[in-house]
Amino acid sequence: MIPVLTRPAEALPLYTAFCAELAARGFSGDLSLTEADRAVFATDNSIYQVEPGAVAFPRDRDDLVRIGKLLDDPRFREVVVRPRGGGTGTNGQSLGPGLVVDCSRHMTRILEIDPERRTVRVEPGVVKDQLNAALKAHGLFFAPELSTSNRATIGGMISTDACGQGSCLYGKTRDHVLGLTCVLADGTVLEARDLDAQALAAAKARDDRAGAIHRAVDAVVTENAALIAERFPKLNRCLTGYDLAHARGEAGGLDLKSLVCGSEGTLALIAEARLNVLPIPRAAALVALSYVDFDAALRDARALLPFGAASVETIDSTVLGLARNDPGWAGVQAFFPEDPAGRRVDGINLVEFVGAADEEVEAALGRLVAMLGSDASPVRIGFTVARGPAIERLWTMRKKAVGLLGAVKGDARPIPFVEDTAVPPERLADYIAEFRALLDGRGLRYGMFGHVDAGVLHVRPAIDLKDEGQERLIREVTEGVVALTAKYGGLLWGEHGKGFRSEFVPGVFGPLVPALEAVKRAFDPGDRLNPGKIASARGAALTAIDAVPLRGELDRTIPRDVRAAFDEALHCNGNGACFSYDADEAMCPSWKATRERRHSPKGRASLMREWLRRTAAAGIDPAASLRDERPGWLAPLAATLRGALRPRSQGEDFSHAVKEAMDGCLACKSCTGSCPIKVDVPSFRAKFLALYHQRYPRPLKDHVVAALEPLLPLAGRAPALSNLLSRNPFGQAVLRRIGLVAIPAFSSPLAPALAGLGVRTATPEALRALSEAERTRAVVVVQDAFTSHFEAPVVADLCALLIELGFRPWLAPFRPNGKPAHVHGFLARFREIAAANARMLRALEATGVPLVGVDPSMTLTYRSEYAGALGPEEVPKVRLVQEWLAARLDAIVPRPAGCPLRLLPHCTERTNAPAAVKDWQALFAHLGLPLEVPAAGCCGMAGTYGHEAANRATSELIYGQSWARHVAESPEGTLLADGYSCRCQAKLIDGRALPHPVQALLAHVRAHAPVAAADQAPKRAA
Repeated sequence: MIPVLTRPAEALPLYTAFCAELAARGFSGDLSLTEADRAVFATDNSIYQVEPGAVAFPRDRDDLVRIGKLLDDPRFREVVVRPRGGGTGTNGQSLGPGLVVDCSRHMTRILEIDPERRTVRVEPGVVKDQLNAALKAHGLFFAPELSTSNRATIGGMISTDACGQGSCLYGKTRDHVLGLTCVLADGTVLEARDLDAQALAAAKARDDRAGAIHRAVDAVVTENAALIAERFPKLNRCLTGYDLAHARGEAGGLDLKSLVCGSEGTLALIAEARLNVLPIPRAAALVALSYVDFDAALRDARALLPFGAASVETIDSTVLGLARNDPGWAGVQAFFPEDPAGRRVDGINLVEFVGAADEEVEAALGRLVAMLGSDASPVRIGFTVARGPAIERLWTMRKKAVGLLGAVKGDARPIPFVEDTAVPPERLADYIAEFRALLDGRGLRYGMFGHVDAGVLHVRPAIDLKDEGQERLIREVTEGVVALTAKYGGLLWGEHGKGFRSEFVPGVFGPLVPALEAVKRAFDPGDRLNPGKIASARGAALTAIDAVPLRGELDRTIPRDVRAAFDEALHCNGNGACFSYDADEAMCPSWKATRERRHSPKGRASLMREWLRRTAAAGIDPAASLRDERPGWLAPLAATLRGALRPRSQGEDFSHAVKEAMDGCLACKSCTGSCPIKVDVPSFRAKFLALYHQRYPRPLKDHVVAALEPLLPLAGRAPALSNLLSRNPFGQAVLRRIGLVAIPAFSSPLAPALAGLGVRTATPEALRALSEAERTRAVVVVQDAFTSHFEAPVVADLCALLIELGFRPWLAPFRPNGKPAHVHGFLARFREIAAANARMLRALEATGVPLVGVDPSMTLTYRSEYAGALGPEEVPKVRLVQEWLAARLDAIVPRPAGCPLRLLPHCTERTNAPAAVKDWQALFAHLGLPLEVPAAGCCGMAGTYGHEAANRATSELIYGQSWARHVAESPEGTLLADGYSCRCQAKLIDGRALPHPVQALLAHVRAHAPVAAADQAPKRAA
């Protein structure tokens, strides 16, 4: 049994008092001192882990002012602030003890768009892609392109002076910032903008903090002009912080915003930003070049730079190999054809041209293509040209590079700590050759990708920091790379900021360090804002890279077998893909609904890691507790009833905080498919729930949900009576009392409809009796409890469609699938159910007749949960119906063209079986129906989640974020959904009965005669 995990110490009294005083002064945002939030905010996308004292989520500028003014109170002179953007920093920029200030929850407003002046005003929590979505209608965009653009906040981009793909054309964030409204550490509001000489004189004459800052910075820039010119690197990516090289501004006065850009929250809190935006390029073309190896790609890049491309990006063999196993590879594979000479593509360059008109792009493209055609390079395998949507697919593959690296197998995984070095582009190939030698000499694996046009390459060595002996490599490799970048005239930190790597600032800036410290002192004399990074107001040493706790250092306290049992959580690297703002992305619905980071895959993985550490410290082996679990139901139910009769306070236990976060998960499995690291929250959530309820009784609703599958066939025998009992006011009140709502109605029984179609029950004996010709046309439909009992006509229509297409369907006897039990953590019971069902289905499968399932979520359970519980060799192969039909198109006679339709797939299917979604499109196209699959998020129902009273409001909120719009804009009968829970949700909320795809196909097939063989030939030839 798991222990009670009480915390050795309460939240720090200083931060408890600070937050209490903030609230008393009218702070209108949220303040959190909870263990859960502090654990979640202890990490970012770096190797470090430092727990803060508290977290503040300001609602507006006034809240930031309240924080600043309270910092000036002598009672709180020891309080420090850690500003945080999207939480994806790779160097611990926002980490450290103190008060985290996170603007991404509430300060997310786009305040103004001025299309004529091409400017916008935004709050710091606005996400880059959110801004560009709003600008698209005006033909404009915010230029700096990041791989994290769907979760990177504008405030975070400004604080790290972010840049990425295309920076040689568009510059860095700093180049697009027109003005900043900042809040200083005493609550002063400072407007940072480019001042001409006259405005500077007026600013210096002011008798306030703003005047003092302008005077001090002007003196620093004037007195150190020669050193600034000498010491600031002449690089596209000279990510320095306190950019004194640009402080004079274009008007010859002073530009304070150039100092705040890249300052990583060490100078001020950003309250508002005024930005310039650009016209969206109307034309684009991309050249994809293939090489025999990565060194060849790097060296050839020099020949590509003079053609004026918007960006030149590169990917090495390691990342390329991982990409080949990614679902997205199918969409780009054609651009990297096999070499006729048999050479393997082990390096690629992507060269994009953009412009206002096709003629402009085609002219530049033509010059490059002419060079490539006349230059028979022995290492260049070939090239292809992409246009239109293919360009975005190729860039998406490139953006996935970081995630793909993080998903490699094993304990040693590529980690960021020397990943954003910058050197002059013409020296990049030689520099990387030495960099690789440095890593090879230590036997390290690594992957490389990046921006060759800017001389920036992202390098992530694979190190297992849970191994104490490998920890020293962080210092060894870092110092080796620092020396190497100095040799080639570059920088250790060229793109992703300094953070805890600030200790190397003196080595780069030398005698200019006092000037940087003077800037810090002018803005933040008390060293209250993100101290220990970039510069110290007091001349103190900056934080050393090995003076900060590491995630791996803490994880190594978890026993190895426990780590192996919960590896779905342990490998989360914090890349934050689950924080996407886009409601039309499936991952993660609970994050999008709550905007609370503990309700995200990263948040839940962080809490699980902390929970495992604490259970290990208490001497408990949760993996052994899972193995010892028994499948009985009577004892757990009795415990529930005893708890209901004699309720007791649960008391303090960190497990409750973890449970609260797990309860918010929809178990939709979008993270399992979409997370680049494949963090599988539903799997470790089920394990946690199983362990949690060994100590704490379950709610009665869990037992009811787990019993649904075996009970539904009994209730389905008399659907009218069952509906009367469950849907009258008294029955609904009883169900709500135990926590269940929105209960669907039973449909008419399935058996009579199938009997009318001549569909028989499948048995091994009956299937073995089939002739060879009959067996080639036979298929077994595997039932699921919910479709068969609440939507029996869908199963009947599937069988009717199979008959119309020339096949003979058989119906597998109903057996519980077990998914509801798994979702609620009844793991021992699930193993028992799964084993029995698998035995029955394997016996049918052994006859040689294929098995197909109706509901995507239930069917995909065989590939994941069954494989995990029973082992892959024990799992029957149950395909989604469209997978099987798409593989049999040669046996299906086409039909004439019909009206276009749209499909919203189940999010489990969309993210975990994307090829199966394409199979729907292939099948529909073959039968004459164009099928669009628009981007969409989760419907919010996700099995039983939306039927639980505690979740219903959130379930409806999730539906409203994406599905509601798609349902509203689709005429009746044109929108399809293949998930039972999705159809149930649309009917509950919008009163829309969305057809299953097989029902749309059946109606079309019945209405149109088959296309004659003579009519098919021209189409096939075309």
